[in-house]
Amino acid sequence: MNRSLRLRQDLHASIRADVAERTARHQAEVAKLRTVGAALDANAPLILLAHGDSWFDYPLTGNGLPLCQTDVIAQLQTLGSPSPLILNVSHFGDAASQEMALPKQQRLIAALADPANWGPSGKPDAILFSGGGDDIAGDQFCIFLDANTPGSTGLDQQRFNDALGMVEASFLDLFAFRDRHASGAPILAHDYDFPIPNGVHPLCAGPWLQPSLAYMGWTDVADGARIVRTALEGFSQLLTRLAGAAANGFHLVHTQGTLAPSEWANELHPKPEGFGAIAKTYVAALGAMFGGRI
Repeated sequence: MNRSLRLRQDLHASIRADVAERTARHQAEVAKLRTVGAALDANAPLILLAHGDSWFDYPLTGNGLPLCQTDVIAQLQTLGSPSPLILNVSHFGDAASQEMALPKQQRLIAALADPANWGPSGKPDAILFSGGGDDIAGDQFCIFLDANTPGSTGLDQQRFNDALGMVEASFLDLFAFRDRHASGAPILAHDYDFPIPNGVHPLCAGPWLQPSLAYMGWTDVADGARIVRTALEGFSQLLTRLAGAAANGFHLVHTQGTLAPSEWANELHPKPEGFGAIAKTYVAALGAMFGGRI
């Protein structure tokens, strides 16, 4: 068998096994609630579905060992009173368009269709989504940049807006998917805070920003930070517009400005305490929607 094909098959098998293990743990927690009757209580813990990229599935402590989940969902499961139960089907590295591609939708359908995952309503109280960053960051980031020449600001706004169009299509498809399979469940997603494009990355991945900036002549970190900030502000404006349409049932969790520079582990990911700070913004948003259930 072709080596690359074998590696791809092994990766897919690993992801399926990981999701199956998370699902089994989640179902055991839901069953425990039912045993004590807490699932029927007005103050019962929230039961949530999470789907997203590495901000929801980051298997590193900072940039390396020991291996353990330090992401937003891992942190959120320890917060609140009571803490929420979260079925997390996320996988690091997914762009928003990949998250809404057919295989991932089928995974979501399987999760939503299994009553063992949910309380009496038969669906999650809310769906948490993390997506859009991987549509832009990475080797493809250079596509959206102008060369560092007199008068250039760095970001080619037209090309970047075209990329945001794919992100918007993915979110709109997510809303339509929810209407078909979990009608009425609100969707919460975050914008991304402002990283430092300095080339720092774990051994297994990245860097995602600095190489493209340097390739286009933007070698000063301050210039790179300004360009990345402009891009992420545009992303946040898109999500703000989507959240402004009541029919979307979508709520934006604002995270920009949450993290101190010392709370970033690398170009794209916070340290555990940084992920914890982001998770607290979700606690606040869910608390405003569900009162004493978190």
